[in-house]
Amino acid sequence: MKILLYSLCCAAMICLWACQDKVAPAQDSGLGLSPDERWGQLFVDVQMAGVFPDGKTFADCVPKFPTAQILADYEKNKKHPEFQLKAFVLENFDLPRQYASGFVSDTSLSAVDHINALWEVLTRRPDVADAGSLIPLPNPYIVPGGRFGEVYYWDSYFTMLGLQAAGKTDMIEHMVDNFAYLIDTIGFIPNGNRTYYLGRSQPPFFACMVRLLSEMKGKEVLPHYLLALEKEYAFWMSGSEKVNRNHPAEKSVVMVEYGFVLNRYWDNRDTPRPESYKQDVETAAKTTRPAAEVYRDLRAAATSGWDFCSRWLSDDNKLETIRTTAMVPPDLNALLYNLELTIADAYYTKGDSTNAKMYAGLAGRRLRALQKYCWDAQRGCFMDYDFQNKKLTQAPSLATAYPLFFKMATPEQAKSVAAMLERDFLKPGGLTTTLINTGEQWDAPNGWAPLQWMAIQGLRNYGFDELADKIKNNWVALNVKVYKNTGKMVEKYNVMDLSLEAGGGEYPVQDGFGWTNGVLLRLLTE
Repeated sequence: MKILLYSLCCAAMICLWACQDKVAPAQDSGLGLSPDERWGQLFVDVQMAGVFPDGKTFADCVPKFPTAQILADYEKNKKHPEFQLKAFVLENFDLPRQYASGFVSDTSLSAVDHINALWEVLTRRPDVADAGSLIPLPNPYIVPGGRFGEVYYWDSYFTMLGLQAAGKTDMIEHMVDNFAYLIDTIGFIPNGNRTYYLGRSQPPFFACMVRLLSEMKGKEVLPHYLLALEKEYAFWMSGSEKVNRNHPAEKSVVMVEYGFVLNRYWDNRDTPRPESYKQDVETAAKTTRPAAEVYRDLRAAATSGWDFCSRWLSDDNKLETIRTTAMVPPDLNALLYNLELTIADAYYTKGDSTNAKMYAGLAGRRLRALQKYCWDAQRGCFMDYDFQNKKLTQAPSLATAYPLFFKMATPEQAKSVAAMLERDFLKPGGLTTTLINTGEQWDAPNGWAPLQWMAIQGLRNYGFDELADKIKNNWVALNVKVYKNTGKMVEKYNVMDLSLEAGGGEYPVQDGFGWTNGVLLRLLTE
């Protein structure tokens, strides 16, 4: 499967280069490969030496010469006494383009006007293929900003909320079409449109995007994207025919009990992430676990979007104890429930009740399984289920809001979740992601725009409007305050200490920022 994905991507990129008469020769055997595979020991040496402060920089560099020529020159010269690795890289590669380097915020503008001014800064035109790791997309799109200069899967849904508020229906349609294109050509939507993301996807929000577009263009949108929706579903359910009592998990699929199948986060590769290569190697070195197992769990956490968080750790303070692939998460399964229902609705719209009922039935089975395995009656929230140890985990998180967002909770469950959110998670700046401060960016004291939106809308679905408004007001006030003080919208915020911009993580706080802009604009204009 992995070889097929790389081959498809490589073939498409070679075709584009050939058609556009680029300098890079179409016969370059490295095109379409992940940078770690393409550059081998050169890649390892650059990343482990920390040539660039951010490991993503070299992964995004564009070679000036064919792969074989650069590798041959490296092998020939690297042992020379005067050889300098960074100088070699700069001679042979172009650094990633800094798109927003000339943008200056005007804090006299309202937050709404600032966000609307940022759309152009964060817009990328249809890609011209280059010799680097970028997977070209045929239509314009919005990027998150900062170090993230390509499209990102789950970020894009929350960005689209702001595009909807701004009346930018065409851009939403362009982005949905880009994701459908990726599903059609690669077989799934990668984490982002880079070759080093071809091992994994991200939380499957494509169905939410299609539904959002249908709100603006009518229900006939659903059958138009039906093939892409079904193909994404097939990707997430790949391996389901292989699971049984003796082999309960295959790729993303987990048989929690005979007749009950749920899903987990997964990456098809078990090597260090190219964009965070050195950090992953150092994390794996801290444990006696097989390195490949640690890498897989780190990658699976990146698939979840929650990289990193105590919900995946056996020891809250040790990233090397990560066990993402052992967890059945309520957020992922709520999203797949929505995907099943969206496919059913698309078939109903087409007039095909047979297939519609089949997918509605699959959604019903998933709902029953989620209720049985992810609901913690004692805590009154939805939790991750550790299927290897056959028990719920001990780390409550805002993932509990997802079943409310998709109306999977009973009224009694929603009441319990609302009480917990108000009692434990609500802070002066909004909702904290978890209740544990580990220094990881998806833990306390950080709050993230997508989770605020899921919780606010989930609570509204069950009539908890007052609490939803309190969360909204706290979050909006913090966003606006930071913008007025710094001129920036950032990717995450410290919701406990309002004197700070944000908390920790494996890279500096990024400004831009797609999903913060989208959620804030939607909240300010609703």
